[in-house]
Amino acid sequence: MRALKIVFWTLYRVWFYILMAVPILVMFPFLFISILSERLYPYFFVMARIWAKVILFGMGFRINLEVDQEIKEGESYMFVANHTSMTDIMLMLSVVKNPFVFVGKKELTKIPLFGFFYKRTCILVDRSSSKSRMAVFERAQKRLSQGLSICIFPEGGVPDDESVLLDEFKDGAFRLALEHQIPLVPITFADNKKRFSYTFFSGSPGIMRVKIHSFFDTKNQSADYKKTIKESVRQVILKQLKEYNS
Repeated sequence: MRALKIVFWTLYRVWFYILMAVPILVMFPFLFISILSERLYPYFFVMARIWAKVILFGMGFRINLEVDQEIKEGESYMFVANHTSMTDIMLMLSVVKNPFVFVGKKELTKIPLFGFFYKRTCILVDRSSSKSRMAVFERAQKRLSQGLSICIFPEGGVPDDESVLLDEFKDGAFRLALEHQIPLVPITFADNKKRFSYTFFSGSPGIMRVKIHSFFDTKNQSADYKKTIKESVRQVILKQLKEYNS
């Protein structure tokens, strides 16, 4: 039985990367055109959402979405969620319709095809470089001024220890939200670690539960509020994760 599971998990992983590549190849001319100018980014975002939904559907994942507060079209937000899987990217694209830009680690640029577009559309950060971290703020500010939203996984990466339910949060997302006075939107992903973690021999089709929580208002708040709002947002996501896992 163990041998059969290993075969299934291996094929399941291979299938995931096939699903990542095929939609990109099919849409390549349109994707390429959409990255030639920043003003075309909303068109790229629409195709990215199609790409994400194809992958999730093809992997046998079904989304169960719960919404406490509706996201308004045309407004900018700071989206933050827990991070446990590569499917977090696809799931975020699937559940959020407002065009947003990811802030993510530069290592993902090494993935064939995906990395080509990831490098040209996301805000990349080298977490070992203070200069890179400062450049992130400059690029994020530019994108927000264009009316887009930003998505950051505030844990700063996926914990090596998969028993960690929710790691400590970095400051970046909260600092940006306060500086630009935009709402902070906590989002909880309940099942991504179970469905497709970074452990190779694991994963299965099934439900992916998502909850979009009530927003945190940042208007008229000073930079001193950063620590308070960071911990408050973390507690909202942590509480939901515990409820899902109880």
